[in-house]
Amino acid sequence: MKTKELVYAALFAALIAVLGLIPPLPLGFIPVPITAQTLGVMLAGCFLGKRMGALSLVVFIILIAIGLPVLTGGRGGLAVLVGPSAGYIFSWPVAAGLIGWYAEKIWPKVQTWKLLTVNLIFGVLLVNLIGASIMAGITNTPVWAGLAGALAFLPGDIIKAVIAAVITMQLKAFSPIEEKAQAR
Repeated sequence: MKTKELVYAALFAALIAVLGLIPPLPLGFIPVPITAQTLGVMLAGCFLGKRMGALSLVVFIILIAIGLPVLTGGRGGLAVLVGPSAGYIFSWPVAAGLIGWYAEKIWPKVQTWKLLTVNLIFGVLLVNLIGASIMAGITNTPVWAGLAGALAFLPGDIIKAVIAAVITMQLKAFSPIEEKAQAR
């Protein structure tokens, strides 16, 4: 792995931590708050591609595990990784990798609506399906109740998916995916 790739992965892990500074919106009926950090997950996949996008989220999870307060609300530590938010957090590298895989595939003919679609499928639906299912198991509630509670995330997640697609298209020329496409 090149130094430049490691720097990109670290920068996106830092970006996601900065998004954690935006105060969470707690919901009374689900123990997981609404945060801006899933925007960073979608951006990592769209902008960095599959390998670096997933790596940036693995780095972020390592930062959480060693106790740095990088999650919204200043949370961090191993307890978070076994709590109600764990499924959401562990779905992030998978989501970023799948978003990045698709972004790389369509890059020569990339359009905003295509990135929006992949963000909705992997950055919204997949993250919420995994996160809500695991949250239900951890909180000992029915899966359907967890999934119903996760519906509250959809409006904000859809807005984040649009923002990630638009930002990626605006910064397309600077993306490592663009560099790979030009090298071919």
